[in-house]
Amino acid sequence: MVDYRMVLIGGIPAHPLIIHAVVVLLPLAAVGTIAIAARPAWRRSLGVPVALIALVGVGAVPLAVQTGEQLREALGGGGPLVEIHAQRAETLLPFAVAFLVLLLLAVYSGRRADRAGEEPGDGRPLWRRTAVGSAVLAAVAGVVVTGLVVWIGHAGSSAVWLAVAS
Repeated sequence: MVDYRMVLIGGIPAHPLIIHAVVVLLPLAAVGTIAIAARPAWRRSLGVPVALIALVGVGAVPLAVQTGEQLREALGGGGPLVEIHAQRAETLLPFAVAFLVLLLLAVYSGRRADRAGEEPGDGRPLWRRTAVGSAVLAAVAGVVVTGLVVWIGHAGSSAVWLAVAS
């Protein structure tokens, strides 16, 4: 019996669909951020698209958590593996937000560095250092977020597939 307090998409619980936005977009944004950090010239063309991908991925995190809680409730609580998955999922949002903020800072400061003139005192060196530093930190944060996504997703997929196999 389906619990109608649970969000459905085409008759399917929303959680397994929404998590794909998290699982695909956050690592994709992390790869884009690494590219931007490695080749600052790419920031001009990739910065905004990568930031938008990260924004959508981060926005999907609370939706995935909420729909996961709905699904767990509809299934009567799940088991210990579902609980582990749920506990891990609660850790992702702060790291994902930090990743997004660092990425936005890298894109913004890089654009400011590009617009600053060559005159002494124009702030260009400061903006350039800020862009490089924040891009490197954002790339590290993206790797951490990707690791968390894998760690959380592994627990969730184990909960599903071990239940199916038994």
